[in-house]
Amino acid sequence: MTPLAATVLERLDTTYGAAADPDRAKPMRAYMRDQFPYLGIPLPALRVLWLSVLVGLAKPTEADLRDAATSCWRRPEREYQYFACFWLRRHIRVASPRLIGTARTLITTKSWWDTVDTLAADTVGPLVRHHPELLSTMDEWIVDENLWLARTAILHQLTYKQGTDADRLFRYCLLQAEHRDFFIRKAIGWALRQYAKTDPAAVRSFLTTHGDQLAPLSRREAAKHLGSP
Repeated sequence: MTPLAATVLERLDTTYGAAADPDRAKPMRAYMRDQFPYLGIPLPALRVLWLSVLVGLAKPTEADLRDAATSCWRRPEREYQYFACFWLRRHIRVASPRLIGTARTLITTKSWWDTVDTLAADTVGPLVRHHPELLSTMDEWIVDENLWLARTAILHQLTYKQGTDADRLFRYCLLQAEHRDFFIRKAIGWALRQYAKTDPAAVRSFLTTHGDQLAPLSRREAAKHLGSP
């Protein structure tokens, strides 16, 4: 582990240990279907703690981000994974295309919507935007058997707005239109609904032409704010 990553983890351990609240941890764990243990630190408090942990530290390198993130993923408590997502998002511009391998590991390990969606929109999305050669990786992920990789491919353009490759978005939605899992169907609807804020006519046209190929959940989500033509 890099020295900076080690320092960050040491500070996190100390800060989290002092802020842990076992009474809060139980309902937080229950909300996440008992998949992950929690320290019981709510998100608003976490954001304050994260900034305090980083006070006085140098800007991280890609190696620092990689080592800290993978170390956080090895910690059992979910708050560590939340920090990793935050730090990656905060410094994603220092990363090269190689970080996509780390992102893949994080997406496919301890997988659930809370980390996967953040990684999709705020880590993978910027990586692909800054390094277009990673589009081929998205083309692989959209047909991967791992549903979280496919969900990431669908959602990676979530913040692109006018920069969205609509043809790719629509193609990805159709490639997974028959997927039976809730998280894929929800992602399709969410991605289309988000793009409809930028180009409602394009999404409306897509739904008119291909809506019958989508699951009802995907259609409802996509059209939620479109209104009448």
